Amino acid sequence: MKNGHGGKRAGAGKPKGTLNASTLSKIEAREYVRAYVVKNLDPMLEAQVAHSKGLKYLVARHKASGKFEKLTADDAEKLLKGEDSDHIVVEVWEKDPSVQAFTDLLNRALDKPKEQEIEVSMTVTDTLHSKIAQARKRLKAL
Repeated sequence: MKNGHGGKRAGAGKPKGTLNASTLSKIEAREYVRAYVVKNLDPMLEAQVAHSKGLKYLVARHKASGKFEKLTADDAEKLLKGEDSDHIVVEVWEKDPSVQAFTDLLNRALDKPKEQEIEVSMTVTDTLHSKIAQARKRLKAL
């Protein structure tokens, strides 16, 4: 059926370079997250550095369950003032330094080190070497 409207028409479709609504939405969301992260960069960097050095936190044993629970600053203050009768025995626990956090910080600050080239050496047995030589002779004869 030929009505003059089939095939490619000049000016049809979206202009080149036009972005889909979903792409625009992703770009907008990415920019929002980037701005939020940049705004909160100092405390996040401090937390990463602290994690790479090793963490310390305060715990207290719960009287009823006997389990140790992490204390917030407010919890510790209540316990020290005698306002919390559910916990006893306050201790400081330490978490070992995180090599992974340290490596990640260095990689971001100083660039990830290049992978080292690995030298590979191969040895050919006498039997295999003689088979290869024989095959080469046969190919020359052709």
